[in-house]
This record gives sequence, structure tokens and C-alpha cells, in this order.
Amino acid sequence: MSESAIAVPVAALPEREATAFGHPRGLVFLAFTEVWERFSFYGMQALLVLYLVDTLLRPDHIGRVAGLVALRTGVERVLGPLSTQAFASEIFGLYGGLVYFTPVFGGLVGDRLLGQRRTVMLGAALMSIGHLLMAFDRSFLIALGFLIVGCGCLKGNISAQVGKLYQPGDPRRTRAFAVFNVAINVGGLFGPFVCGAIGEVYGWRYGFAVAGVLMVLGLITYAAGQRWMPPDSLRRPHDPHPPHPRLNGGDWRLIAALFLMLFIGLFFSIAYYQLSDVYMLWVRATVNRRLFGLTVPVTWFGGIDSFFTIASTPLLIGLWRWQAGRRREPSDLVKIGIASAAVAVAYLMLAALSLGPGQVNMLWPLLFSAVLGTAFVYQWPTTLTLVSRIAPAAVNSTMMGVAFLTLFVSYTVVGWVGGFYERLTPAGFWLLHAGIGGFGAVLVMIFNPLLSRVFALAPDPGHKTP
Repeated sequence: MSESAIAVPVAALPEREATAFGHPRGLVFLAFTEVWERFSFYGMQALLVLYLVDTLLRPDHIGRVAGLVALRTGVERVLGPLSTQAFASEIFGLYGGLVYFTPVFGGLVGDRLLGQRRTVMLGAALMSIGHLLMAFDRSFLIALGFLIVGCGCLKGNISAQVGKLYQPGDPRRTRAFAVFNVAINVGGLFGPFVCGAIGEVYGWRYGFAVAGVLMVLGLITYAAGQRWMPPDSLRRPHDPHPPHPRLNGGDWRLIAALFLMLFIGLFFSIAYYQLSDVYMLWVRATVNRRLFGLTVPVTWFGGIDSFFTIASTPLLIGLWRWQAGRRREPSDLVKIGIASAAVAVAYLMLAALSLGPGQVNMLWPLLFSAVLGTAFVYQWPTTLTLVSRIAPAAVNSTMMGVAFLTLFVSYTVVGWVGGFYERLTPAGFWLLHAGIGGFGAVLVMIFNPLLSRVFALAPDPGHKTP
């Protein structure tokens, strides 16, 4: 049996790995890797729809991009004729969806073939190449391919490593995912602000090139922190002593309950991620972006929600601790329901703003972003914590990949729904999204008792199931 195939208990991690903040040093490197990775990812994403509508999909330009005409022909055979905006939304949805489809396979590679460490390194390298290729119009689709595969290798495995830093039952794990979520949103904030502004002012290719450089920094950061990462625990098909027990009936009940929980979370994600698609075009057409004689870049509005996510995280952690001390903290499932209800309210506000005459004051998009950014703290870190805690050890990384698979579905639907923007009024379009978020909140109310009973029986994945 190779050393990498041995399951080293997390409890064996030495105390010297604790930082001054009371967490293992590996969390610092994982968080900063995620900062650079999300910096590059969201910087590129903020530019994507604008770049497609303004440049790449123009009739005099689309033929210069390898494979793009064929892609449009294939998509229109399925969906019918598409306008430039509708096709741009489809590309956005397909790319965003596939980025979160491949982590399922990346999790399997991390669990069974390469281990989490090497799989993350491979993913970071592929994403670096993809971002740099985005600087050239002709290689646009090739670049997206590198980004899709690279993100698949990185996302599920790096999130699983966060959970593996902690001993079974360690309450710091929930706070660690909150810290990791802050790292995601630091990147989500500054990516659109830096790459977006550079792309809008100096040219698209420069914004994409900066995203590539930032991803290289992420690769360097992760490589520098290797000694502090949790040990890999490969599960080999022919290993006579596999590190994890086989799945039993109780494990499959937990997995089924997690699938239901992840399905419910889809409705939040579908509404939330329209923020990076049609919302950018709505802002450009509707919001008065003049400030002190200057025009605020459209891409900045795609990152403001991350500021509120960062700002609200310590406040919400403090609130949850205060509520826990009084036994009034909402359960994880109720937090997901609160997030869905909040996003519904935010889109109701956009619908009302779309009915008014003239341009919209920038304060309203700020309020919209504040609600979405705060709701995100209730939803996504909670989802990752549940998967990390509930999923059986034998499939923990794989289930992390499945969690990201829900974003594949969400982004795909976001792109498809975005095609209705020109068919509906803006108010009707945002009312549709309010209904999507509200339906998610209703599902939480219906299924919360059942899921709570199943999750209450779950052992920590660090323990063997009976």
C-alpha cells in the first residue's frame, strides 16, 4: 500500500499548525489560493457578456473565432433563432454551467487517482493557460475549454481540503468555511473592479490577460503552502484495505437527503447568478452611472455584492453565536430558506424600479447588491458545511463536486432564462426571478422537518458509520 493511500486521521494533525487566529495554517494558503482563483474567474466573468455583445458576436467579427459559428448553428438548432443578446446569455450559461459540472469528475480524480493536492495543482495550471488564451479572440472557445476543465479539477478538491483540516466534530469547521467564503468574495469583489475596469477602459484582451496573471499567482500560492495541506487519502479500487468503509443503507439515506437539499438550493442560485448575465445589460441601459463627473464601469456592479458578503460575514457570525447562546440560531436548512426569501425580495425591488420613468439612481443597485451579498452568506457557506459534515467519508470530495454540479444546472438555466429578457418587459423578467427565489423558500418550509430528522442521525465523516 502506497503512503498516499493511507487515511491519516485529521486528529493527528500537529498543534503547531495552528495560527494566531486559532486555525490550521493550511486554511490561510487555501483561502489565499481561492482569492487569486476567484479574482481571475470573476474578473473574466464580469467582462464576458459585454465582450460577447459588443465585440465577439458582431456579424463582422464572429467568423474570426474558431468554432463559434458552428456553436451558434448547433445551439439554434435546439433553441431556434437567437438574437445577439440571447446567444451571449446562452454562451454565458453554458460556460458557467460546465465550469461547475466538471468538479464532479475532478472530485473523483482527487478521491481515487491523483489525490486532492496534485489535482488542485493541475487545475490551477490549466486555468492559468485558459485565462491567458482569452486575450486572443481566435482562441476564445479553446480558452473556455481550459477554464472549464481546470476549474473542475480545482473547485471540489480545494473545498474538501478545508473540511479535512479539522478533527471530527470540531466546531471551527463551520467558521473555516465562512473564512473561505470571505476569500471567495474578496476575489469576487476585486476581480470585476480590476479586470473589469481594465477591460472596459483599455480593451478586453488586457482585462483577460490580467486575469491570467492573477491565476498564476494562485498556483504559486498553493504550491508554497503544500507542507500545511491535509494529507491525501486515495481510495484505490484494488486496495485490500481501503481507507474508508463501504457505503451502507444509512449512508445512502444521507446522500439522498443531501441531493434533496442541493435541489432546493438550485432556486436561490438560479436567481442569484443572473447578477452576472442580464443584470449587467440592465444596469448599462437603466442606471445613472455618473458620479462626480465620471462614469462608473458597468463591470463594477457585478462585484459590489461581494463587498457586502465580506462585510456581513463577521456580523452574521456574531449574530449566530448570540442566537446560539440563547438556543435561537436558525438551523442550516432554515438559513438556506432565509437566503431564498431575501433574493426574492431583492428582485421584487428591481421589478418595481423597472416600472419607473427615467434612469435609476445608483443607490438602488447598491441596496440590491447588499441584499444578495448578505443572502449569499446564509446560503452557500451553509451548503458547503452541510456537505462536508454530512457526506460519508468515502465520497466526501465527490459530494463536494456534486454541490458544485448544482451550479452547473443553475448557470445553464440562467443562460436559458436570459434569452427571455428581450421577450418580456424588464419588470416581468425580474418578477420571474422573484418567483424563482420565493419558490425555493417555500420548498425549505415543506421539507425542513424531513431533512432535519435525517441529518440529525449523521455521524461526522471522520468517524466510521455503524
